[in-house]
Amino acid sequence: MKNKPEKFEFEPIGYVRCGQNYRYEAPRQAVFADNEGCIELLSGHNYEQAARDLTGFDRIWVIFMFHLNEGWRPLVQPPVAPPGRKVSLFATRAPYRPNPIGMSCVELVKVEGRVLHIRNFDLLDGSPVLDIKPYIPHADAFPDSAAGWLEEAQGERYEVKIEPHALKMMQWIKAESGLDLENFALLQLGINPLASKRKRISIAPDDPEQLEIGCRTWRIGFKAYPAPHIIDVQYVRTNYTPEELLPASDDKYKDKELHRNFCEKKFV
Repeated sequence: MKNKPEKFEFEPIGYVRCGQNYRYEAPRQAVFADNEGCIELLSGHNYEQAARDLTGFDRIWVIFMFHLNEGWRPLVQPPVAPPGRKVSLFATRAPYRPNPIGMSCVELVKVEGRVLHIRNFDLLDGSPVLDIKPYIPHADAFPDSAAGWLEEAQGERYEVKIEPHALKMMQWIKAESGLDLENFALLQLGINPLASKRKRISIAPDDPEQLEIGCRTWRIGFKAYPAPHIIDVQYVRTNYTPEELLPASDDKYKDKELHRNFCEKKFV
C-alpha cells in the first residue's frame, strides 16, 4: 500500500469532570459505577451544535484517553480472570494498551450546550475525550454472544458494609483532602477482596484476625466473612508511625499535617 500513514494525531474535543481522580477510583466497568459528572466540550469549535441531538438518548459511547497510564503490556491480570493465568491484552479492556484509548458506555442525563451531564461511568477527572457516539440498542447489544475467557473467570463477590465509625473517618478525610476512601473500599473489597498479590492487603499489627488494605498513606481495617460473603469495614488509621508524624520529619507526600489532625480528632 502506497503512502500508508505511520502516525495519526488526535486532539481532545473535551474533558471529563468528576470526583474520581485516581486510577483505583475507577470502577471495573461503567455498569458497576454509582457516580455523577459531566463532559465539558471545548469552546470555539461549534461542539454545542454537534451535541444538540444527543438529547433523547439514554446512553452514549465515550471514546477517551487513559491519560494516567504509561506503556503497555501484552498480558494482563484483569480483576476477574481464570485462575492461574494472565489474559492477552486485546481480549480485555485493561488500560495498558499500545495506544492508550478507552471506550465506555455511560448514561446521559441531559445536554446543556457544551456540557453533557453523565452518570454511572468508569472515567476519571481530566480524561481527554476524543469522540462521542450515541448508544443504539438494536445495533450495539448482542446479549447472546459468547464471551471467551470471561465464561471461565471466577470472581468472589462480597457485600461491603462500612461501620458508622469508619464512615465518619472516611467522610472527614474526604472533606479535608478530597480522597474518597469510601469509594475505594467499595471498589477494592467488593470483588476478590483477599487477592493480596493485586491489593495492599496485610494483617493488622495488633490483631491476627483483623485485615487491612492500604490506600496511599492510609490503612482501612476490615474483617472478611466468606460465608455469607460479607466485608465489615471497621476503621481507618494512619500508616505513619508516631515518629514519622513528628513536626521535624520529612513530608514526602505533603500530607502529614492532615494525618496529625486526624490522629487528634475524636470520631464519635
